Amino acid sequence: MLTRRNFNIALPALLGAGAISSGARAAGDWRQQYPTIVFGTVTGENAADRIKRYQPVEDYLSSSLGVQIGWAEATDYAGIIQGMISHKVQLAHFGPASFAKAWILSRGQVVPVAEMLDQYGNKGYYSVTLVRQDSPYHSIADLKGKTYAFADPNSTSGFQAPSYFLTKEGYPPTTFFGKTLFSGSHENSVMALYHKDIDACSTWYNNASLSNPSLMAKKGMIPNGWWRVIWTSPQLPSDPWAMPTWLPQQMRDDVTKVVLDMPTKGKEAFAVLTSGLSTGFAPGDVKDYAPIIEMVKYNAEHHIGQNG
Repeated sequence: MLTRRNFNIALPALLGAGAISSGARAAGDWRQQYPTIVFGTVTGENAADRIKRYQPVEDYLSSSLGVQIGWAEATDYAGIIQGMISHKVQLAHFGPASFAKAWILSRGQVVPVAEMLDQYGNKGYYSVTLVRQDSPYHSIADLKGKTYAFADPNSTSGFQAPSYFLTKEGYPPTTFFGKTLFSGSHENSVMALYHKDIDACSTWYNNASLSNPSLMAKKGMIPNGWWRVIWTSPQLPSDPWAMPTWLPQQMRDDVTKVVLDMPTKGKEAFAVLTSGLSTGFAPGDVKDYAPIIEMVKYNAEHHIGQNG
C-alpha cells in the first residue's frame, strides 16, 4: 500500500500513516517504529512521467520490505534535502550535489547506500552546455553576454558543476553571461532552448544514447538532433540513493539490500526507472562524492552563482 503526500520545506512535517499486517510488524522492530518509509526525489520531469517512472519502484520497495512507501514530493532539491535532515524522509534518490549538501548539513550523517551505473556498467556522468544546432555558438567564449539557463541551485549538472568549472576556466557565469536564470528543472531548460527563449543551458549527459535531451526526444517532447554540445565537464559521480545514519542499522541494511537487488528481483521496476539504460547499482561509498562535497563548499564560500 502506498501513501502519497505533498512535501515542501515550508509545510508541517510528514506523518507516517496507515497500517501494515501483523506478520510484517513481527518481521523486525524497525517496522514497528517505521511502518511507512518516506521516499523522496526530484526528477526534473513532469508529474505524469515521474509517476509512471517511480510507481513500480515504490510498489517493489513496499512489497519487498513489508511497509508502506510514502512519496515526498518537493518543488526543488532543497525540499528533499531539508526533509531528510529534519527526519521526515528516510530514503532519497539524490543528485551528487544535493547529496553533498545533505551530507554537509547533517554533518556526515546522510550516507550513500547505492550508486547508479550506466548501460555499460560505468559510474559517473557529465554536465554539458547545450545550444541549438542552428545557432552560431560553438564554444563557451561565443556565449559572452548571452542568456544562459541553469536548472536548480542544488542540481549537480544543472548548476553546481558548471558554475564551478566554468568559473575555474575563466567564465564566471554571473559576470560572463548577459543573463542567467533558473528554469526549475532540466526539462524546462531544454524546452526554453528549443523555443529560443534562451541561448544556452546546462543539463546532464551520460553518453549519446543516455542524456536529458535524448530521453526527451524519445518521449516525443522535442525533435531529435536539433541541439549541439559545446562544453563538457569533467566526469561527475553517479546519482546516489541515500539514508541517514540515525535510522536503525537493521533498517538501513534491509533497505540497502532491497535497493541493490532491484535490477534482479525488481526487473520491471528497474527497467522502467532507468529506461533500460542501466546495468544496475554499485554499493554506495561516500569517498566517491568527496570532490563534489568540496565543490559545493567552494561554491558556497565564494558565492559562485548566487545571482543565477
